[in-house]
Amino acid sequence: MNPPPTRRQLSLYVPREFAAEIEVVRRIVDPVQFGLIPAHVTLCREDEIENLSIEELRSRFEVERSLRLRFGNREVFDGHGILWNCVDGESEYHALRERILSRSGLRRPRPHLTLAHPRNPKAPGNSLSAVSALSEGTEILFDVVRLIEQEGSGPWHVLEEFPLGDTKRG
Repeated sequence: MNPPPTRRQLSLYVPREFAAEIEVVRRIVDPVQFGLIPAHVTLCREDEIENLSIEELRSRFEVERSLRLRFGNREVFDGHGILWNCVDGESEYHALRERILSRSGLRRPRPHLTLAHPRNPKAPGNSLSAVSALSEGTEILFDVVRLIEQEGSGPWHVLEEFPLGDTKRG
């Protein structure tokens, strides 16, 4: 029997000072996703970093600064998935991706927070009205990138943290 697939990605977890409000909403609209991973913005997917060692990644973060993203509209996708879209900071997000991956011409995913994922069963509280408590125009400063891993369909675990900006350890 084959072992469950393992996935790794680089993610920007929502800092604690912003996370409480967002996690309350995520627990209502998708308790399964809430249990698998904290609120985050995916920075680089597994296929983009599969050939990079932790040492290579660490060296690529040495000069990076914090990333500020502003979130605005919420939208339903694929039935009952719910996104909170980035409305400002997208060009900085893509520039960070290009520097980390040391190449240009990458795919350009739209940065967002997934509040509910459509692969999970639809929760009773899954609705756009349930996410209306999240203010349009909320700015979040991300100052740590995390290398995370998921085995099979289990919860994600942090393997390494890469501080950005003023959070660098001396």
